[in-house]
Amino acid sequence: MILTVTPNPSLDRTYEVPSLDRGEVIRATGERMDPGGKGVNVSRAVAAAGQRTVAVLPLGGAPGALVAELLDQQGIEVAPVPVAGATRSNIALAESDGILTKINAPGPELSDAERELLLETVRQQSREASWIACCGSLPRGLAPSWYAELVARAHAAGTRIALDTSGPALLAALRERPDVVKPNAEELSEAVGRPLATVGDVVKAAEELREMGARAVLASLGADGQLLVSDEGAWFGSARVAVVRSNVGAGDSSLAGFLIAGGNGPEALASAIAHGAAAVQLPGSVMPTPRDLDPAAVTVTGEVPADRVLKEPVT
Repeated sequence: MILTVTPNPSLDRTYEVPSLDRGEVIRATGERMDPGGKGVNVSRAVAAAGQRTVAVLPLGGAPGALVAELLDQQGIEVAPVPVAGATRSNIALAESDGILTKINAPGPELSDAERELLLETVRQQSREASWIACCGSLPRGLAPSWYAELVARAHAAGTRIALDTSGPALLAALRERPDVVKPNAEELSEAVGRPLATVGDVVKAAEELREMGARAVLASLGADGQLLVSDEGAWFGSARVAVVRSNVGAGDSSLAGFLIAGGNGPEALASAIAHGAAAVQLPGSVMPTPRDLDPAAVTVTGEVPADRVLKEPVT
């Protein structure tokens, strides 16, 4: 079982539009409503793959009740933490050329009691978990050290932790040695404080995160592919993608694929890439099922192309 923790979940509404023109009336060509939040998306991807997952998340108000209902409809076990504030609602506008514009609400502020209840719920639900995936931003009321505390408690209980967050929360958690962290290129650049222009730059930045405490780094590089750096070595991979429809949740689908395949080594990286590539070819934040995957389109190599210039460098 893969347990996910989403401290700041959302109700996500995605509209497909021909183009985004400010000040104009825009008629959507498609729309979806999904439970949102990075950890929620990981659970949705795990469930779509036919494996068991439990989602721990604070929920409040009518949007929170709808998030729980939508997750239940997808066969995902929910361990809700009741909070006084209403769960946030987000909007995504997906243009026909693949450009995505997102409007994310701040979400409720958690009280001290709600903070402790969230940690206790994770402890109770983690007894059967092979992995705990802690994902996304922290809501108001949770200090940047909250993930560090969660990682420490999970390790004390003998459970592996995958962490997908950024900024001060990521840096604070590194001291507790999470088993894998999954930054994208911008988050990795922010963590090390310098631009990333080549795959070699990404490798060096990943090694710095490992020096700060991460046991492994799974870096998402968008159209450039993905990189895995761990004690066992470094691997780089990518996949052919026919058409990009939406990248909402693609990184979360990648993390799910990585954990489903064991969370270690080139086979897990290949699974991560296959899941991410499948996700970007689906509308909105739809998570891929096994029939959507194309393993033959994935290439993974231990000969990392350090001199390759990134298509999307971080300046």
